[in-house]
Amino acid sequence: MRSVPHDLRILARGRDGRAVLALPGDDGRPVGIEHMDLDELPGRLAAVERAEHPRWVWSDARDHLPRLLAAGVTVERCHDLRLVHQILVHAASVPSDDRAALLAAAAWAVPIAEATAPEQEGAAALFDLEATGRPDQVPADLDETCAELSRQLRAIDGAQDPSRLRLLAAAESSGAIIACELRAAGIPWDVAEHERILVEHLGPRPSPGAAPARMAELAAEVREALGDPLLSLDSPPRLLRALHRAGIDVSSTSKWELEGIDHPAIAPLLAYKRLSRLLTANGWAWIGGWVRDGRYRPVYVPGGVVTGRWASSGGGALQIPRLLRPALRADPGWTLVSADVSQLEPRVLAAMSRDGEMARAGRGTDLYAGIVAAGVVATRQEAKVGVLGALYGGTSGDSGRIVPRLREVFPDAMRLVDRAAEIGEVGGTVSTWLGRSTPPADERWSAAQRAAHQVDATSTEQERARRSARDRGRFTRNFIVQGTAAEWALAWMALLRQELAAFEPVAPELAASGSGPLFSRRAHLAFFLHDEVIVHAPLSQAEAAAAAIRDAADQAGRLLFPGTEVDFPLDLAIRERAVKD
Repeated sequence: MRSVPHDLRILARGRDGRAVLALPGDDGRPVGIEHMDLDELPGRLAAVERAEHPRWVWSDARDHLPRLLAAGVTVERCHDLRLVHQILVHAASVPSDDRAALLAAAAWAVPIAEATAPEQEGAAALFDLEATGRPDQVPADLDETCAELSRQLRAIDGAQDPSRLRLLAAAESSGAIIACELRAAGIPWDVAEHERILVEHLGPRPSPGAAPARMAELAAEVREALGDPLLSLDSPPRLLRALHRAGIDVSSTSKWELEGIDHPAIAPLLAYKRLSRLLTANGWAWIGGWVRDGRYRPVYVPGGVVTGRWASSGGGALQIPRLLRPALRADPGWTLVSADVSQLEPRVLAAMSRDGEMARAGRGTDLYAGIVAAGVVATRQEAKVGVLGALYGGTSGDSGRIVPRLREVFPDAMRLVDRAAEIGEVGGTVSTWLGRSTPPADERWSAAQRAAHQVDATSTEQERARRSARDRGRFTRNFIVQGTAAEWALAWMALLRQELAAFEPVAPELAASGSGPLFSRRAHLAFFLHDEVIVHAPLSQAEAAAAAIRDAADQAGRLLFPGTEVDFPLDLAIRERAVKD
């Protein structure tokens, strides 16, 4: 390992179950070791945080931070070894020897755990420091924590562009803190409004094992239309056979196949499917499992998608249906400040490629409208279809017609994604702006490509290989843009969190008690969805929170793309409920 930054502090778990604080030495061995009981940790860590403002190094924020948050303590910044390991082990800019060393540390290559709805009394145990047996738990003892830190610092220092990887590691690690804080603070949730919506669409809450009234009515309509009075609509094989008997020639019961078919069974069947999804994903059982103390507390998973986007392994925070948005309701005396970025991915593409024409098309305005104004297409819808086709590799229909025009007007942007697709089609690796790289093509894919180029390859093998190559090209084309957009969003949230932390607490009588000891008296992040944030703020801090959101977006653009012409305008609103007018 080269030199170790002097601002690092290690938090680990001792073999005796106690907490351990230490400094990393230049030789990779810990120095200045302190052991303490877990109930002593919040106070001691808070004292170090105030005095030194270190970057905490730990195995996984989820192993340590929830206990601290429950005690009203958080940290300004960290280096999350689990998340950074996942980045570096595939990063094309890291020397192969360093990647091999990371790969050899197999205990750090952990799968993402799937969480289930916690019981009310045991919810805190999901990410407890003392929890054992979690399928994605990484080594947390002091020696292995220091060894992994040494491997990671060596890999970053030796990278082709270490400054970008350092920024990515910092942003990803900030995301780990934010994910834990979002769960601790929770999303203000109006259970009465949620139940009102359920009753409106499903009917009164049914008895256990029974279907809601509206679903039962729709099921009866479908059975009558298909002539099968005993049909179970929740059994895809039986439903498919019933459709076939009725002369409806479909290969699945997917709504994408059923939509547009002219038969009296289809409309009630599609309506039944929509209500079944609402009941299963966000019905009364969901309320009981995920909402407590007036807060919905989902489990976010930073880096849960290969591009770096977040996932959710419990509670479905990234899939809240628009129908339920009115249930996101601020506490009395508080408000929700929501903001989403207009056309984030196309703007990121313009910034990455330094395409001046594309940047100017969106400057201070709707990017799609700007493309229309540039004379590329006649309507905003055509502009949207064309840009999405460029990002996702659309080659037919309207996309196939419009994308060639975009190549003429925005050559730098299109050259960037076209080149990424070409690399992917031959099994190559591409990287985001800050250095997250695609995993290598798996051996089955590579073997199929090799076989298709043999002299005795059949036409079927060749066509299958071409199709899979195009699929991988579409993946790599989108990877660089979606992944870079995720990096911008991480920077946006990290900078916003920093600004909100400086807000003065409001008076105790104005506290939003459901948000916990750390966030009950000041504006804080409450929700995140790819290109959208919601801040829960006292009414007196609403305008300041809105300004902080705008400022953080501007800073994120300058941080990732210094000197760019691209701006990142926000659709921002201050309202009691998170629902657009």
